[in-house]
Amino acid sequence: MPRERQWADAEPSALAVSQRSVLVAGQRLIVGRTAPGLHVVATPIGHLDDITLRALKTLAGVDLVACEDTRVTGRLLTHYGIDVAMTPYHEHNAAAQRPKILARLAEGAAIALVSDAGTPLVSDPGFRLVRESAAAGHVLIPVPGPSAALTALMVAGLPTDCFFFAGFLPAKGASRRGRIDELARVPSSLVFFETGPRLADSLADLATCLGARPVAMCRELTKLHETVERGTLPELAERFAGIEPKGEIVLVVGPPLVEKVSPEDVEEALKAALKRLSLKDATAEIAGAFGISRREIYARALALGRHDEP
Repeated sequence: MPRERQWADAEPSALAVSQRSVLVAGQRLIVGRTAPGLHVVATPIGHLDDITLRALKTLAGVDLVACEDTRVTGRLLTHYGIDVAMTPYHEHNAAAQRPKILARLAEGAAIALVSDAGTPLVSDPGFRLVRESAAAGHVLIPVPGPSAALTALMVAGLPTDCFFFAGFLPAKGASRRGRIDELARVPSSLVFFETGPRLADSLADLATCLGARPVAMCRELTKLHETVERGTLPELAERFAGIEPKGEIVLVVGPPLVEKVSPEDVEEALKAALKRLSLKDATAEIAGAFGISRREIYARALALGRHDEP
């Protein structure tokens, strides 16, 4: 059974070292000690079979696993019959734990850094540990594997030749809309992480700022209740209004609908939109279509003499 140990008792016993092993397809595989250094190991985002043999051998052979939540990682290690010491490393204790991990690395320890799910350093605090380990001259070894962002791109049905990972949007509306405006000009698909309670608000703000771009809402990827819903941002914003779906969510938003335009093209499209829409709706539609911030489109509309009543 994996175990969380105090630092004074973090060294594995001689018996544990001699029996480093992993259980794969009912077979017990004996592995050697993993080479000293910091091993950044990707773990499944849901389905426990989505882990590489290299990752399993690495986890079974290290002296210590630094993880966000020892309960979550403990379930993975138990599933594969891996007996190794764990220690929590997350945003709330990273400042205190980092020097201890660096000290162990200096002593020649083999340490694995994992997140609760997927690839470490993607929206988690691990990058500071990697940066300081590199600065100290320790060996860094990436052990690649699952990533929620890349998995969502595989099934979104949207352009993947160029994409921008934007992580989590701000929680507050004004800050969120400001961030979306900053991303409006990015000429690629946009990838966001999101939570169920904030999904409806984020979709509404994305629709307001980016217009009718295509979007895929990918939820619980690789898990039992995996779902992918596609449509335009306004369609999904309406579909999920007032709904808080459970589980982990990735949003993939398509690139601007028109990539190369002249100022004249934008002005003509804006004039046409203003004939059939309110100032607010026309601004959102043109901003999303051309990948231009709403502030710039709004200013152009005012220059054209359109002033809607509040």
